[in-house]
Amino acid sequence: MLISTKGRYALRVMIDLAEHQADGYIPLKEVAKRQEISEKYMESIIKLLVKARLLRGLRGKGGGYHLTKSPDQYTVGGILRLTEDSLAPVACLEVGAAPCSKMAECRTLAMWQGLDKVITGYLDNITIADLMRSESAGNDYVI
Repeated sequence: MLISTKGRYALRVMIDLAEHQADGYIPLKEVAKRQEISEKYMESIIKLLVKARLLRGLRGKGGGYHLTKSPDQYTVGGILRLTEDSLAPVACLEVGAAPCSKMAECRTLAMWQGLDKVITGYLDNITIADLMRSESAGNDYVI
């Protein structure tokens, strides 16, 4: 699994908006400048986040973007599942994957399922609020 720039930038955008939520609606231009992300690329990410109702947009003077919920209600896993094609470690575990002809005798399936469970559990237990508090958020996970 490799997280794309879209996924990484979506997290940065969400953290930025969360940190500035007291300022009301934040113009895309301001977030792009602070995060050093091109406005054009950020537009595609914001569009995805608005469509999923993670953000609310307002046009015109005083417009911009704002979180629809508090930062502790957004998980890293939820955001990455939105931006990435899949978080599954192998193709046979992707949502909607065709059944593998070797699944019944696959000696590694349980291992991949376990890894998938660890990845999901880890990412679903880190919130935007956690990432706002510390750059080391998530470092307390024990396997």
